[in-house]
Order: sequence, then C-alpha cells, then structure tokens
Amino acid sequence: MAETKRYISKEELKTHSRDGDLWISIQGKVYNVSDWAKVHPGGSAPLLSLAGQDATDAFVAYHPGVLWSRLDDFFTGFHLEDYAVSEASRDYRRLVYEFSKMGLFEKKGHGVFVTLCAMAVMFSACIYGVLGSDSTWVHLASGALMGLFWIQSGWIGHDSGHYQVMMNRRLNRFVQVLSGNCLAGISIAWWKWNHNAHHIACNSLDFDPDLQHMPVFAVSSKLFSSLTSYFYERKMNFDCVARFLVSYQHWTFYPVMCVARLNLFAQSWSLLLSKRRVPYRAQEILGLLVFWIWYPLLVSCLPNWWERVMFVVLSFSFTGIQHVQFCLNHFSSSVYVGPPSGNDWFEKQTHGSLDISCSSWMDWFHGGLQFQIEHHLFPRLPRNQLRNVSPFVQELCKKHNLPYDCASFWKANVLTLATLRTAALQARDLANPIPKNLVWEAVNTHG
Repeated sequence: MAETKRYISKEELKTHSRDGDLWISIQGKVYNVSDWAKVHPGGSAPLLSLAGQDATDAFVAYHPGVLWSRLDDFFTGFHLEDYAVSEASRDYRRLVYEFSKMGLFEKKGHGVFVTLCAMAVMFSACIYGVLGSDSTWVHLASGALMGLFWIQSGWIGHDSGHYQVMMNRRLNRFVQVLSGNCLAGISIAWWKWNHNAHHIACNSLDFDPDLQHMPVFAVSSKLFSSLTSYFYERKMNFDCVARFLVSYQHWTFYPVMCVARLNLFAQSWSLLLSKRRVPYRAQEILGLLVFWIWYPLLVSCLPNWWERVMFVVLSFSFTGIQHVQFCLNHFSSSVYVGPPSGNDWFEKQTHGSLDISCSSWMDWFHGGLQFQIEHHLFPRLPRNQLRNVSPFVQELCKKHNLPYDCASFWKANVLTLATLRTAALQARDLANPIPKNLVWEAVNTHG
C-alpha cells in the first residue's frame, strides 16, 4: 500500500524561518536545514534569506545535479501544499538542464591558464620595475601595473569561488588563497560570505551587502529610513553625517573607488578576527599576513617617500576600476526592501542586474561580469561560456516580459552617477535638514 503524503501549508513553512529552526522547500518537498546552515559551504546567509519558503530556483542555480541525492538527508517527510511553478521558473530550470546536458558547466576553456600566466608576467614586471630600475617613471608604471594585476587576481578569485577552476578542489583552494589572500590582501572567506549573500538577495536594500554602503553611499531614498542590515546585523543609521556624505556622493564616487580597497582590507580582518565560524581561519590569516609582508616590503624598496606614496596611490587607484565595475552592474538597477522571494527569484535577478555591452576582445577587462544577468542566473557557468548563453537568456526574458538591461561601459557610468545624484538631491530635501551655511547653500544651488 502506497504511503500517504503529508502536507504543510506555506503559512506553516514560514514559521520555520529563523536561525536554529530553518526549513526550505525544493520542488515541493520540505527540508530541515537548521543544522546544515552552520556548516553550509556557502555560509548561512543564503539559507536564512530564503528560509521558510520555496528555494528551488536558487538551489538549481548553485548546485550541480549530483548533489540532489544528498537532500534526502534533510527531508522532513512533508510536502508543500499547493506547490506551483511559474512559467518563467519552469523555463529557467529547463535552460539549466539543457546547459548541463551540453556540458557547458564543465567546459572552462584555457582562460584560467592564460590569466594565471598573464598575472605571473605582470607581477614579475612589477617586482623588476621596483628593484631593477632607477627610473621614477618605471616605478610609477609599476604601481599602476600592480593595480591591474590585482584586478586580474580578483577575477580569478571570483571565478574560483563560484566553480572549480583547477583540476581538483585542493588545487582550487590553493588558487583562491593565493590570488585573494596572499597576492591581493583580501580574504577569500570574507568574499564568499559576502558574495553569496549578494547573489541570493540581489539588490535587496536590507539583505544584499553590496548595496549597504551607508554612511558613504545610498542608491535609494528608501535607505533614509535607517534600515536594518540583516547581513551585518546592525542598523544603517541615516544621521547628519550620512546625510552630508550622501548629499555629495555623485561627486565623491570615483575618489572613494580609488581607496575602496581599504574597506576590503578592513572587512577581511574584521571577519577573520570575529567570533563567526570561518572555515580554514588560520590558513586565511596566514595568507593575509603573507600579503602584509611582501607588499610593504616592496614599497619600502623605493628610493624615497614621494615615490612610495605615489606607488601605493597608483596601485589602489588603478584597481579602483574594478570597484567601479562592481557598482555599475547593480547601482542603477531596481531595488527593493525585504528578503528575496523564492517565487520570483529568477525575476529578481533580471530586474536587479545590468549587462555591459562590449566586444569579445574586451572580455578580459570585464572578467565576465559584463554578462551580469547571465552570471546571476547561472553562477556556476565558466566565464568563457557567458557570451554563448546570452542569446538564450535574452530570448527567455523577452518571452516572459522581463527586463534585459544592457548598456555600454560609458552609459553604465552615466546611469550610476544619475542614480547617486538623484538620491543625493533627495537627501538634501528631507525635512529637518542639518544646519546650513552660506557654503552649503552655494554648493547645493547647482547640485
């Protein structure tokens, strides 16, 4: 006699949506992942963001088919009542299946090898430029080249965090720590913790850490109500300091991007020295210490303080290009308040992302993120495949009347600045403004 299925309602599933009592639904079956969240490779944030609801699309995006069998270990015995799938989600899942059948998730090409070789040449040239030349111009060029080197190390770190770029997991982990911690001074553990939360809650003002830059930046006036960051677990106060800084954010955007790396350094150490669970904490800290030995030592080899300062400024400023690229993909797109919804997860990814149009010979410059929509929908897809799947994504968006926003690099910068300027002017117009003086009035007159 067949066993009778047991069902729970969506309302009851929602009651299991907190740390320690965390249930999710995948394809109509309900799983208890309360304990798994503590050791989940992607961190607990993605699970907490989708807790108490269907998470099928997100699971499909992030996990290969071989992991489906492991879900049985967490099955509660319940099925979700009135489980239904939207046409958009159905087509999206079918597309993931087709790409898997075509082997696209495994076809990584030679891009990683070429990038690693280019990085080795760039790093060697930087070292030689500092140690082997007496020319000030060569020293300055080496600083700029160091910034470009960090950009490429960032792309490798990004790729290796999403999928296995090397032959095995151990070698992949080595490349992660080498490219992130040792050579760039940024913890790969911090990056995974932050970036996975961003992908799941794309452009949620209170769940996506990539939009939580108060008091320096605010992409929407909704942040003026001092929202609580569920990622950082703190209130993002919109006080007089934040009001002042945000009021000029369209002017300070590029200067801040030139020193944005300092924030990543601080965030990395903040996580590793915190009480949060961090896999391979000692290994992560050791990798950062390697960076903070070789980079200051290299700078100290320059002949005078002026060249040392300019070397640091140039290396930080050139890698600031990458920080700008990260912002272009999302700052000007649609935002919302609240946790991501499993029912429209696919739709939220398209609404919250912007592609950058460019020729194929410029793919190295953008690191694959010029296909941001494709990357968000298929995060496990190697970057060399993103251009190939773009027509399928455009067709899917057109079929379901979803946005497929794409702009040139120049236009994307214009859109980002326009978004920041709009929020800046709104910050100035709020009731109970900070005390004004003649300088304030003169500057604000022309925005």
